[in-house]
Amino acid sequence: MIYILLSIFCSVTVAVFLKLAKRYKINVIQAVTWNYLFAILFSLVFFRPKLGDLLQAPSPVYMGLGILLPVVFWILAASIKNIGIAKSDIAQRLSLFIPILASYFLFKENISGLKLAGLLTGIIAILLTLFKKQGKRSSGQISDWVYPTVVFIGFGVIDVLFKKIAQVQSMPFTTSLVLVFGLSFVISLIAIGYLAIVKKQKLELVNFLCGCILGAFNFGNIFFYLKAHQALASNPSTVFAAMNMGVIILGSLIGLIIFKEKFIKINYIGLLLALASIILITLAQLHAF
Repeated sequence: MIYILLSIFCSVTVAVFLKLAKRYKINVIQAVTWNYLFAILFSLVFFRPKLGDLLQAPSPVYMGLGILLPVVFWILAASIKNIGIAKSDIAQRLSLFIPILASYFLFKENISGLKLAGLLTGIIAILLTLFKKQGKRSSGQISDWVYPTVVFIGFGVIDVLFKKIAQVQSMPFTTSLVLVFGLSFVISLIAIGYLAIVKKQKLELVNFLCGCILGAFNFGNIFFYLKAHQALASNPSTVFAAMNMGVIILGSLIGLIIFKEKFIKINYIGLLLALASIILITLAQLHAF
């Protein structure tokens, strides 16, 4: 479980960075682009992967993940801009449904009654934790359901593809990281190139430096996430669920303590259920061994 905890820490740190980026007027698209460059460099320095193994990569899986990582992030940003943080966050967390279904139907995992109880408790926890009172009625625009639907599907598919990469035997997963980061960097670089040339958006050094920090934690998040899938290869739902629940709990605590976000009673009930979900899933994992 140590890999899951480290991945959760890195994931929440990335989220905190993005929240602060808005406050300090950091260009997120530029920072995210350079984040992939530094993630590549970290991979090369710390793991010294055999780049010759890249030719053995199952291209559809890696290409799909390399494209989805930056694209889904941009869609999430557009979703937050158009329909708000609450609905976008709900869509992202509910993407847990997709990898859980994949664990059963695609990866042929045997889900015990205890683990199923933990998963169902976790789903309820997500809904209650992210529930917010709506101050006004929905505008009824297409964006009200298109953006959260795409975010939901996108993050779910990304989780499944990472599991597929963790199962690849033809090359080390450290080499896989270099390939995925490289593809994501190329896609992102094309995007900021378009914004700089066509939209006349200025490239700034501060975004480059912030990308270095973001890249370090993003690298850690994905690296430990893959390590968790390798360590728990026969129980992917444990990784899927514990990761989502852990991010909710730690993210909520940081929101309460540091950013002074306001919670209603039903949110606190959701946090308790999230903790109960992690306990149930952990007990199921220990029972399996």
